[in-house]
Amino acid sequence: MRLFLKPYKALLPILAVLSFLMFVVGCGYHFRPTGNPVGLQIESLAIPLMESTSSSLGFEGAFTRIIREEFASHAKFPLVSREKASTVLIGKVYDIETDPYTYNLTQTNVRGEETNYSTTSSRWLRIKLDVKLVDRNTGKVIWHDKKMEEKTTFAVGTDPLANRYNEKRAVQELGRALAERIYLKTMERF
Repeated sequence: MRLFLKPYKALLPILAVLSFLMFVVGCGYHFRPTGNPVGLQIESLAIPLMESTSSSLGFEGAFTRIIREEFASHAKFPLVSREKASTVLIGKVYDIETDPYTYNLTQTNVRGEETNYSTTSSRWLRIKLDVKLVDRNTGKVIWHDKKMEEKTTFAVGTDPLANRYNEKRAVQELGRALAERIYLKTMERF
């Protein structure tokens, strides 16, 4: 019996590796082509202008464009008008908040007493979004997230134009982050 097993001893590590590979391949995991949603058939998609009930108006067009670009650059289905679409992505920005994040302290001597003045050097920017994907033919809501939120910070100083520019860039950054989340929620469905 010993003589019979000796020539096959060298094959044991190879058989162990092959068994492991067969287990991994058989577990159900597989690669799929990108650009197609999992468990959902989307023939075409409309992304109308995002609405906003926030008092910070004027960003809706750029925000919608960022979301459209995310889908246009990755998805394999066309973006079309609402009337021609099989599915519609409907979104509403219901809150944009800015809050102080960091401060600069300045000590000043006023009439012989040391006084501290604080000025904000950066602010939080938080955007809250209600977004849903709807089958246009049946009206069925495919997915709905009432409280999608992202936040970032931006620098502020004494120049109001620079502050506005920094805030606009922060809104674009949040738009890209939200666009990616919306895309993944549509395509990966988890």
